[in-house]
Formats: sequence, structure tokens, C-alpha cells
Amino acid sequence: MKTTTTTLLLILALTFNAWGQTKEMSINPEESSIHWLAKKVTGQHDGTIKITSGSLTMQNDLISGGNFEVDMTSIFVSDLNGEYKQKLEGHLKSDDFFSVDKFPKANLLIKETRQKMPNHYEINADLTIKGITNPVSFEMHIEDNVAMSKLIIDRSKFDVRYGSNSFFENLGDKTIYDDFEIDVTLKF
Repeated sequence: MKTTTTTLLLILALTFNAWGQTKEMSINPEESSIHWLAKKVTGQHDGTIKITSGSLTMQNDLISGGNFEVDMTSIFVSDLNGEYKQKLEGHLKSDDFFSVDKFPKANLLIKETRQKMPNHYEINADLTIKGITNPVSFEMHIEDNVAMSKLIIDRSKFDVRYGSNSFFENLGDKTIYDDFEIDVTLKF
């Protein structure tokens, strides 16, 4: 009887321990990617930016949190070449846009998640750019150690003013839209 009780207690303890397991899934920065797309009245530009570190926290095989760091000094323009590419990259890194000398890193901290269906999540997070933190919401799909998301970010909320109708009037065809898109692929 004592052996049966001990065995049952051991099984229950192992079951509850496995039920509440938490694990960290660290990203592989070399295989992960962030692609950006910004639009203006007269066209658009796109490029990449490097993610330097990050992880997802899994609780019972569900996303429960996460933290990611982006190297803002790595802003790269894909749709231009030569002198125009260098000028745009320099301008995006300047105080007119992301002030990368003062703010070389951006961060995203996952605060809340909700599973919508298997492998699909609604994520609420805090995004910090230029030392300013704002909430963002987006969907994430995770499968086979790859997570994918698309975020729409309003740059005006992070004091990125250049060419923005939110800060300046009568810009006409010089207007750069406040919202820009980020496509993220994280590999673990």
C-alpha cells in the first residue's frame, strides 16, 4: 500500500511538473530577418535591419512572453544603389529619423499573448524606438522553429518627424506616410 501511494504521488508530481514547464527559445540572429517597407506620396523604399538577440518564452508549449533587440545602426536600403543608397541610409540613421548615434538599439517586449488557433497568436507588446515606448499589437505564426509576424508601426509615436503630416503642414508630394511595415522572420 505504501509503495502504491508513493508511486501515485511520484506520478502526480511528475505530471504537474511537466504541465507547468517553461522554456526559452533563443533566436538565431544570423538566420532571422527583418524587412521594412516605408511609403511616401511619390513611391516607396524598402530594406532590412538586423536583429541582434531575442527569445520567446513558452509555457506549456504556448507563447507566454519574449524579448527582442534590434541593431538600429544596421539599417540597410535594398531598393537603391550607389550614392542614393548611401544618402538614404545616412538620412534614416540621422536625427531626422532614428538618431542611431543616440539610440543604437530598439527593443520589443512581449507583454501578453492569446492563442487564436494552433500556432497562431495575437501579441501585445511594448516597442521602444529612440527611447520612447509604445504598445503595439500584431499576429504571430510559429511552426517548426520559425516565427513570422507583420507589424504596422506609426513612426510619429516615436518622434520620427521628418516628412510627416502629423507634425508639418503643406508637405504635398514630399509627404512620407507615418505607418511603415515590418516583416519579421525569427528562426530558433
